[in-house]
Amino acid sequence: MNLAWKDIRRQGLRFVFTGLGLGLLFAIVLAMGGIYRGMVADATMLVDSVGADLWVVQRDTRGPFAERSTVPRNLEDRLRVVEGVASAETFTYATIQRGDVARPVRIGLVGLSWPSNRGQGIPLASGRALGQAHREMIVDRTLGLDVGARLPLGDDVYEVVGVTTGFVSSGGDALAFVTDRDADAILGWMAPESRRLAGGARADVLPSAIVVKLLPGVPPEEVKARLSDWSDVTVWTGDEQRHLLLRGVIDKARKQIGLFRTLLSVVSAIIVALILYNMTVAKSHEIALLKLLGGRTRVIVGMILQQALLLGAIGYAMAVAIGSVAFEHFPRRVVVTPVELGGLAVLVVAICVVASVAGIVRALRVPPTLVLAS
Repeated sequence: MNLAWKDIRRQGLRFVFTGLGLGLLFAIVLAMGGIYRGMVADATMLVDSVGADLWVVQRDTRGPFAERSTVPRNLEDRLRVVEGVASAETFTYATIQRGDVARPVRIGLVGLSWPSNRGQGIPLASGRALGQAHREMIVDRTLGLDVGARLPLGDDVYEVVGVTTGFVSSGGDALAFVTDRDADAILGWMAPESRRLAGGARADVLPSAIVVKLLPGVPPEEVKARLSDWSDVTVWTGDEQRHLLLRGVIDKARKQIGLFRTLLSVVSAIIVALILYNMTVAKSHEIALLKLLGGRTRVIVGMILQQALLLGAIGYAMAVAIGSVAFEHFPRRVVVTPVELGGLAVLVVAICVVASVAGIVRALRVPPTLVLAS
């Protein structure tokens, strides 16, 4: 006689709803891991697409993604004559906010070095790369603009000529790509009254960094060492810039998400433990009868462990099903990989095994004489 299966059939509806509740908890655990992986993907998408071997930034700063950095325009020409350098281009990055208080729109503005960089390396879902030096832009689809849409920024109106997917900042803001001169005009824009008081001149905007690509076979560390004597800049390799972005900009989010996942795991274990304990108490008579008939301890332990694992399996299946439907509607990208699914499966098994201890201890304490007392 399999008491586990018998009890499940007797309380099937309750068992399923309990598994559904666990599935919602496990889905949140899965979502948090996916949100962090999505943040990593979002934060590194732009850095990886630029493909720079070296990032040359303002002295003692960590680069445009971590903090404010400005470099002189002639730095681009200085770097081009350094041995081992194949190309050096200006790179401008800043976050702007437009719209009113009720509906603000935040945009990560990226200035591309025109005409060498027209955005041809950006994978487009529709449209084309930049075709002229002014008043054209490529935007991420999360901005909600299609090809042909017009967006007023500063003194000009920009036409969307290309739409890309997955290019957002570490904060989840859609990226917009324009030429470096247009980026200067947008970031240096001043209200008419402010411009009049400033004598009609726009604010001077300097590039955030210079991205350097090296000749094939040239080690980045070798060129970085050559530039270490330049007193006005700090040089980071591409891997270092990526590491700084991950460990600096989103490190607190990683720790916070990790804390919430831990708390949810503990809560899930407590809930499973309480459920199994109550289910064990409810069938104390059957357990006492089993002991009176000479049932072995391993049979009782296996019964409770089977129920715990089945609850976990239902919860896991529900979590995966919920995630496959709901995650694509989240405001931030949720990246669920096989590693994440495997990790959740291991976590669910661990939770169920640990939580079953409460029910097992209760079952082992049930005296066989309980049958006679009833």
